[in-house]
Amino acid sequence: MPGDAMKAAHEPNTFRPVILAVDDEPEDLGRVERELRKRYEADYRVVCEGYAEAGLQKLRDLKVAEANVAIVIAAQRMSRMNGVEFLARVRETYPLAKRLLLINPMDRETAELLPGAMTLGYIDFFEFKLGPPPNERFHRVVTDFLEEWTEPYRSEIHALVRVVGERWSRRVHEASALLERYSVPYSFYPVDSEEGRALLEEVGKSSERLPVVVMPGGRALVDPANREVADVFVSANAPSSGQTFDVVVIGGGPAGLAAGVYGASEGLSILIVEREAIGGQAGSSSLIRNYLGFARGISGQKLTYQAFQQASLFGAEFLLMRSATALRRAGAELVVTLADSKKVRARTVIVATGVSYRRLGVPELEALTGAGVFYGAATTEARALKGQEVYVVGGANSAGQAAMHLSKYASNVTLLVRSGSLEASMSDYLIKEIEATDNVRVRLNTQVVGGGGEGRLERLVLKDSASEHTETVPAAALFVLIGAVPRTEWLPEEVVVDGRGFVLTGGDLLSDGRLPERWDLQRPPMLLETSVPGVFAVGDVRHGSVKRVASAVGEGSIAIQMVHGHLGET
Repeated sequence: MPGDAMKAAHEPNTFRPVILAVDDEPEDLGRVERELRKRYEADYRVVCEGYAEAGLQKLRDLKVAEANVAIVIAAQRMSRMNGVEFLARVRETYPLAKRLLLINPMDRETAELLPGAMTLGYIDFFEFKLGPPPNERFHRVVTDFLEEWTEPYRSEIHALVRVVGERWSRRVHEASALLERYSVPYSFYPVDSEEGRALLEEVGKSSERLPVVVMPGGRALVDPANREVADVFVSANAPSSGQTFDVVVIGGGPAGLAAGVYGASEGLSILIVEREAIGGQAGSSSLIRNYLGFARGISGQKLTYQAFQQASLFGAEFLLMRSATALRRAGAELVVTLADSKKVRARTVIVATGVSYRRLGVPELEALTGAGVFYGAATTEARALKGQEVYVVGGANSAGQAAMHLSKYASNVTLLVRSGSLEASMSDYLIKEIEATDNVRVRLNTQVVGGGGEGRLERLVLKDSASEHTETVPAAALFVLIGAVPRTEWLPEEVVVDGRGFVLTGGDLLSDGRLPERWDLQRPPMLLETSVPGVFAVGDVRHGSVKRVASAVGEGSIAIQMVHGHLGET
């Protein structure tokens, strides 16, 4: 069980997770050792080695002993092997261990190596060598690494929710993903395990209907809807029927959250309606490396959950696990109808519904959704795929991030790309990292045309579009991250969309300089305004948008300025 690593933290010294430090400068190594022992020895075993080869041998010995290694720290300037080379080899034995490089200040030669070392995944981050205490910058990096490394173990050790079900079950996958997105610690027990049977007996439930989700206090929910699970942890009460919000934001991804943060911080009354989990597609990304201000990268779940908390603290309200089904004007106000027939009223509306991944359209694989076939990123299921063959479909950043995350667990990860190149759709840093990872390969001009298995995915049928050759390959899991289908089917015809369903805004609405039909204002639509005055569109759902988290956040914040402008007219 993954939780054994942290359970062992309070057992004898040899069983605690290891922090390994390597440096051939005795004085520098001594400083690192003192700092590590002083801060972390109660929960971690601190091991130090005086040269790189001894460090690699220690890692091999720890692997044989089935020990867990949380962090490996190495100095760059070592006589027999430099730190980057050493840390790159750490990945062979402990791919999940965090890797920290210590460099000398003003070492320009090393500084030139750092971008490449980070891009290729040889190191996770760097810090200057330690001076006299205090060394708080060093400890900030170490504690951040420990927080990230222990995340899956903390979830099991401190579980608020216990889930019993079939391992390869669509409903278990949905419930687990939902709990992770809202940072709710949970543990999973297979229904045929001793622990699973005992838990069902404890709460007085049978295995006839699964999953059984045991909430804090012992209340057991039998095959609950996602909304029922979310409502336990996130306030989602409908606003009073007489309330009119300054802004109703439809969609809780980065664009919608940014609108919520900036709007609420400026005193506007904000309601954010989200049909699934907060964060949208970005919330399921294992690591976003190119978002401003996060040099080491940040998980999409952490970034968007913090934005959710930030918006809440400013006073934004949320309706989660609720879909918008209609939008209409009622005098000076706009009315949004929800799937449960409830209605919310607003002075302005921001459409930030994003996009959904396109379905494969292969019936035998659609039947296995949640049982080895997954639409979206791989954060929830990755640990269950240790040592197995995994495939990812897609050629954009989300697919590349999923492949890299899975490579830490799976024996081999194959990225299936329909086109003949990655350059047009994937960031350069990800392409280089994929090329440098031994257990990740890329197959271009390849489509998934079939597959199947007994109760779960066991095989895929792949087709080479250039040669028309097909082959059947064993597969434990398939993650699909292709295409962008905008969520605009619920909008009225007055909101003009392009041929693919993306919302037209601003200048894209003008035809030979003429205003759109039914436009009843003298001014033209503002940059992010739709063909309906007071209705704005931001993020991936908007025609011509840049499909990046940073641009979505920018559009969400800019839209608030335009909301102020519109409200000033009414």
